[in-house]
Amino acid sequence: MTLEQLYALIGPDMKAVDAVIRDRLHSDVVLVRQVAEYIINSGGKRMRPALVLLAAGAMGYQGVRHHEMAAVIEFIHTATLLHDDVVDESALRRGRDTANAMFGNAASVLVGDFLYSRAFQMMVAVDDMRVMRVLSDATNIIAEGEVLQLMNCHDADVDEARYMQVIHYKTAKLFEAAAQLGAILGQASPEIEQALAAYGMHLGTAFQLVDDVLDYSGQEADTGKHLGDDLAEGKPTLPLIYVMQHGTPEQAACVRKAIEEGGRDDFPAVLEAIRGSGALEHARERAVREAALARSAIERLGDSQFKIALLQLTLFAVERNH
Repeated sequence: MTLEQLYALIGPDMKAVDAVIRDRLHSDVVLVRQVAEYIINSGGKRMRPALVLLAAGAMGYQGVRHHEMAAVIEFIHTATLLHDDVVDESALRRGRDTANAMFGNAASVLVGDFLYSRAFQMMVAVDDMRVMRVLSDATNIIAEGEVLQLMNCHDADVDEARYMQVIHYKTAKLFEAAAQLGAILGQASPEIEQALAAYGMHLGTAFQLVDDVLDYSGQEADTGKHLGDDLAEGKPTLPLIYVMQHGTPEQAACVRKAIEEGGRDDFPAVLEAIRGSGALEHARERAVREAALARSAIERLGDSQFKIALLQLTLFAVERNH
């Protein structure tokens, strides 16, 4: 199933979110508009704003505030991408030059700050303390996740638990917040709100684990990024951690050296070690388990087309090639 098919149910809502995004991107400062529009229009999956819409729909929400909240989620996500690409010195995202490659690091960082502050202006305008608490907490935890990842770079002793903490903070937290916002807008019971939050967290974790797999198994034309980017940055992701814990001594030594030194020189040997040790299968199995946990979290939701779409989204997350 494609994302287009999944999003058919919320097509008009997604168009409304895009209209909010375009409107809220306005700035009298030309460079702010240029950089923000470049990254927003660079072909992302829009999965996080879609989660807000689907969760709200599953709760029977009838208003229009979910459009604003979905746009807020997308702005926060986009700000993290702008900052991420500067920190990682990335040159390619979604098959295009990164904003920092196009406009420079300074512009990317400052426009990321603009998007964060615009997101906070929008969430304050909603005038709902619970919404503000969820989003402010999520933004803070994401920032902690970024720092945790930075601390883990070039550290070959990072274990699976430390790495999963990075995923939960850096990636899964915004998925969790998106699904929880939909529940809050739909005035869900505390139990259902927590169920949707758990769904988002497990979905986001599965999504990131598959990204880790694709970094060593995808096609660059599909993924829109250079294979081995994580290795070049010295990031000990799950496939690499698995090789060091379960591979042969030679495989483990090869991966350890690559993490500690970074760069792409050892990429062919590392790729051989990953593929020969079952590391990709292990990471994909973890992703499949997380997707199953996401599905089980929303078992008690009332039957609807929105619930079906949420369930199907967990399948897309683990079956995709980009």
